[in-house]
Amino acid sequence: MARIIDGKAVSAAVKQNVSEEVASLKERGIAPGLAVIIVGEDSASKIYVRNKKRACEEVGIYSEEYALPEETTQTELIELIGKLNADEKISGILVQAPLPKHIDEMAVIEAILPVKDVDAFHPYNVGKIMIGDFDFLPCTPAGVMELISSTGERVDGKNCVVIGRSNIVGKPMAMLLLHANATVTICHSRTKNLAEICKTADILVSAVGRAGFVTGDMVKPDAIVIDVGMNRDEKGKLCGDVSFIEAEPKASFITPVPGGVGPMTIAMLMKNTVTAAKIQNA
Repeated sequence: MARIIDGKAVSAAVKQNVSEEVASLKERGIAPGLAVIIVGEDSASKIYVRNKKRACEEVGIYSEEYALPEETTQTELIELIGKLNADEKISGILVQAPLPKHIDEMAVIEAILPVKDVDAFHPYNVGKIMIGDFDFLPCTPAGVMELISSTGERVDGKNCVVIGRSNIVGKPMAMLLLHANATVTICHSRTKNLAEICKTADILVSAVGRAGFVTGDMVKPDAIVIDVGMNRDEKGKLCGDVSFIEAEPKASFITPVPGGVGPMTIAMLMKNTVTAAKIQNA
């Protein structure tokens, strides 16, 4: 039977460290600041933004929120980003996805100064992650690495399987595991023999966004199972990609949904904002 990886406890420890760093920076006259921009009325995005604002208050980070109407043009959004790039009070800028369809998300990401790109989505920062010389890491993959570390198990030499190849989670997740000296396989919708590949994983990370996608017969005995998925089941209940009831008896460690990866994403955003403030005031 698996031990549960408590994302709330691990994220609380990260935020405590961030809070101490913020207090230390403020003693030197440096106040980290985060600007969050949301465009439109997406209800999930509004919840995420509210949670980020609450986390900033917890750790002592100054925050600004910009809630823009759905009809905001790409030019107007990029002009706002330009002002925030030049604002010394703002250490980090985050534009909440998804954006309305008339706005080019990549153009918006590229408008953010790399040193203020606390999501680590700018091509400059993505390139630095690729070569292992990075200032920021994408928040969710970085949070997953913290959760794996909390188990006390080494990544070095392990077989790791990442299901999903998105730019936000799958690809950077694989790269971070590779930097930690794991042997990494990325699986996706075109992968053949998916179940057989998953059964080779000492560490299995699922980020596909499909409820119950990973079943118990896909889990190697004593594997570490990390569920990045955030879905709703047929009853509307929050759940992950992994069938917890099937995987938990086989795994050595497993993350729950909710309460696993989710809390880590915001904690790592706080950490990135502090890192940005330190770089800008070096």
